[in-house]
Amino acid sequence: MAINQPNKQETQEIDLLKLLKELWKHAWLIVLAAFLGGVAFFVYTLFFITPQYQSTALLYVNNSALDIGSTKVNITSGDISASSSLIDTYVVILKSRTTLERAIDELAIPYAYDELVKKVSGGSEGNTPVFKITVTDASPEMAATICNGLVEIMVDKNSGISGIVEGSSVSVVDYAVVPRKASSPSYMKNTAIGMLLGVVLACGIVILRSLMDSTIRDEEFLLEKYKDIPLLSTIPDLMEDSKGGYYGYGSAYGRQSDSARKSSATSSSKTDKSESEE
Repeated sequence: MAINQPNKQETQEIDLLKLLKELWKHAWLIVLAAFLGGVAFFVYTLFFITPQYQSTALLYVNNSALDIGSTKVNITSGDISASSSLIDTYVVILKSRTTLERAIDELAIPYAYDELVKKVSGGSEGNTPVFKITVTDASPEMAATICNGLVEIMVDKNSGISGIVEGSSVSVVDYAVVPRKASSPSYMKNTAIGMLLGVVLACGIVILRSLMDSTIRDEEFLLEKYKDIPLLSTIPDLMEDSKGGYYGYGSAYGRQSDSARKSSATSSSKTDKSESEE
C-alpha cells in the first residue's frame, strides 16, 4: 500500500540587512577587486587594442526636382525632413560596391571590398542636409587618403551622386584632414568598465558565500533557520576567556583552574625546599 506524503519545499528568507553587513565587512575585498579590474582593463586596452583614427569630409548636395526611379520628389531649402530622407540614398551610393571598388583601384588601397565597407560610414551632419563621410582606420594617413578619395568619386558628375540622382549637384564643404588623436579606444571608459565589473564580481561572491553559509554560530541562527523546532538547551564554552563565556560558566571555570594550578605549584616548591634542607 503506497502512502502519498506531501512534498515540503523549504524556502529561505534573505535578510537584506545581513547582506549589507557582509558587504561592509568585506569592503576591502570590493575595493581591491575594483582596483584590479580597472588595472586589468587599462593594461589590456593599452597593449592589446589597436587605436583607431577617424577622418571626415563634408559634402553639400543641392536638390531642386529629383527623379529617383519612377518617383519625383520636389525639394525646397526649408524641407529638412525630405533632405534627411535623401541622406539614406547617399549612404547607399557611398557604400556601394561600384564606389568602393573604384576607390580601391584608384587609390591602391590594401583592402578588399568586404574590409573597406566596414571602415566607411555616412550620415547627415546634425539636422542639416550636409552629407558627412567618415572613414575609420588604424593609420591616420590612410583614413584621410581614403576619405578624400571617396569625396572625389562622390562629386564626380558621371558616377557620383549627381550622376545617379538626377537634378542634384554636389559641392565640397570640407576635405578630410589627417587626425591627430585616436577616436578609440577610450582608456577612461574601459578602466571604468573594468572597475565596475570588479565591484559586481566581488559583491556577487560575498553575497553568494553569505547565502550558502550554513555554519551554526549562535542560537539565533537556529531560531531563525528552524522556527518550528524548539531550542532545548545550549552547551556553554567552558574554555571561554574571562569576559564571561556563556552565562558566566567560562569565567568561573577559569578562576577555579588558575587557583588549582597555583596551589599545586606552591606545594611542589615547598616539597623541593624541604628535601634540599635535609
